[in-house]
Amino acid sequence: MDNINKIMLQSAEAFKQYRKVSGKQKAVFLRAIAEEIEALGMELIHTTMEETNLPEARLLGERGRTIFQLKMFADLLEEGSWVEARIDTAQPDRKPLPKVDIRKMSVPIGTVVVFGASNFPYAYSTAGGDTASALAAGCPVVLKGHPAHARTSAMVADAVLRAVERTGMPEGTFAHVDGGNGFEIGKALVMHPVTKAVGFTGSFAGGKALFDMANQRPEPIPVFSEMGSVNPVVLMPEKLSTSSESIAKDYAGSITLGVGQFCTNPGLILGVDNADLQSFIKVLASEIEKITPAKMLNAGIYQNYEGKKTVVLAQDDVTTEAESLVEKTDTIQGLATVASVDAEAFLANPTLHQEVFGPFSLVVKCKDLAQLASVIQHLEGQLTATLMATETELQANDDIVEALRNISGRLIFNGVPTGVEVCYAMHHGGPFPSCTDARFTSVGPDAIKRFVRPASYQSFPDSLLPAELQDANPLNIWRMFDNEWMK
Repeated sequence: MDNINKIMLQSAEAFKQYRKVSGKQKAVFLRAIAEEIEALGMELIHTTMEETNLPEARLLGERGRTIFQLKMFADLLEEGSWVEARIDTAQPDRKPLPKVDIRKMSVPIGTVVVFGASNFPYAYSTAGGDTASALAAGCPVVLKGHPAHARTSAMVADAVLRAVERTGMPEGTFAHVDGGNGFEIGKALVMHPVTKAVGFTGSFAGGKALFDMANQRPEPIPVFSEMGSVNPVVLMPEKLSTSSESIAKDYAGSITLGVGQFCTNPGLILGVDNADLQSFIKVLASEIEKITPAKMLNAGIYQNYEGKKTVVLAQDDVTTEAESLVEKTDTIQGLATVASVDAEAFLANPTLHQEVFGPFSLVVKCKDLAQLASVIQHLEGQLTATLMATETELQANDDIVEALRNISGRLIFNGVPTGVEVCYAMHHGGPFPSCTDARFTSVGPDAIKRFVRPASYQSFPDSLLPAELQDANPLNIWRMFDNEWMK
């Protein structure tokens, strides 16, 4: 692991300089990364298609999102108010004790280790949201590429390194580590004393292992892991009575979007068992049977899907409602599947609560709304929860609304959970075990908050303060100045 040690020490040296780079200079750097990625053209797209089985249109869209994220953080840095400057000026004549001058802002924490994700080769990988937000915060990044798309990761890493050189950022601001020999390399990166935080998107087992490692260090560090989520959907009776067919068709599309390989895939559907729910299941089953199988990301993910699906379908009282009837043309094509189970069996069997990563969903049939509420209360933390309901039902069932809010990071009304908008109001995170820290998002400008900490300056000469905290406000940013927001 001598090479890892060399990379980490170089990153620590880079931090000494990079943390002092102005927001506007970092913005130029992030825009340069976006330009270098765009300049890779269709060669990057075709390489990723070969490695991941993802279609061209999906990858073009994801590359666009990745470029947008980089530019979004550049805009954030240019505006500058994200540091949340707070200034409380001195009151030397205050009685009974004088008040000293205290000023606070967010500062970068140091080297961030990012693990590339398997299911998003651009947006959650080498130059994805974790990398972009860490670099925006002023933290060097050491990226462990995902072995499932190693060539893609290397191409994007080279683009980032060209941007480092082109904009004059310190050597070591970004480093790429090959994804081979995954566990040992990952452990070395997390346990290295230079590492100050970790970003991860993937399985519960992988994210929890990193979290446990980080807490066994002499200096524990935060691990921001986005892990499994079944993203429960609640079908309220009144809404279902008027819209069961359209809801079923929408959810057939959501369940199978991207061969079900999204962290927001609706893997659990809850409803009161009546004629409308049976109608919903019938239409959903019919739609699922028509779905054309597609290749999953790689053989490992396919085998994991088939293994977990087989375990769920073998459980007592679970009924397979439908499986795609379109013939497979490749061994790693995942067949879309929907099953059902009654609520009592679901509550008694923790195996049924676990994520099946792929085009699969389980419908839980409850005898009444009270039992439905009980099922929700027994669910673990989720990235999303969805309510298909009328406004009247929302008002009359506050206990269900609150129960869903308490277990999820994003509560959706009359929609599908798949699709994550990159914006200020988005929270992509949730209570454990969907994430290791529900207070933070991995999507949107607020993702930068994971890689900074607050620092106060007391009684400092104005000229020696960071520009963000100086009296004259040379950056013209919004600040809390003596309890008032002002520029």
